[in-house]
Amino acid sequence: MASGDDYESLIATTDVELLKRAWRNEKAAPEILQFQASLVQRSREQIQLMEETVEEFAESGADPLTVSLYQMDLDRMQFLLRSYLRIRLQKIEKYIIHISKTELWDRLSDQEQKFAKRCTDDMEKHLNQSVLSRLPYGYQSILKQSISSEEDDMVPEPQLDTFVFCKSKGSIGAFQLDDSGEEIVDLVADDLYVLRYKSIKPLVESSQIDLI
Repeated sequence: MASGDDYESLIATTDVELLKRAWRNEKAAPEILQFQASLVQRSREQIQLMEETVEEFAESGADPLTVSLYQMDLDRMQFLLRSYLRIRLQKIEKYIIHISKTELWDRLSDQEQKFAKRCTDDMEKHLNQSVLSRLPYGYQSILKQSISSEEDDMVPEPQLDTFVFCKSKGSIGAFQLDDSGEEIVDLVADDLYVLRYKSIKPLVESSQIDLI
């Protein structure tokens, strides 16, 4: 049974804020980001402890207001975790083929990879049975419009040129936004910027900048 001291110690950690940050970044990024395995595991453990604490307080006849406050913390944590995981599944469904063919595959959790494989198999089976098998030779690929296409022009890809709102955690200073060096921005801590995701992608991946 969880004690009040255990709960207070755990809730005082930064995991709630870290989960909120991961959720915001995932929601705003056009591509799928690295799965936060350790954070998700800790969040699940924290939710379990919070559930035990709420149940213990409710059974002991604690002040209803106290129970309500603990329940609010629990609800917030559950929402953030579920929404974070749901957003990732939506991206996998939307860009499933692109993800499976690129380095983005390594960003998925084991469970997400199993989900992606199952969805890919189901999609290919459905398309082959309902559409592709009835098309002329050369037009039966789910990747290309025709056999003459040089690239996989039927595969949706994330639009990395999308503009995003972002905020730097620290003062990064002058940062080059393009290969030519003509576009440079001075990134100051806590200032809000609107920039192309592709330009700041390395900073997002290294946790130097947060998406809003």
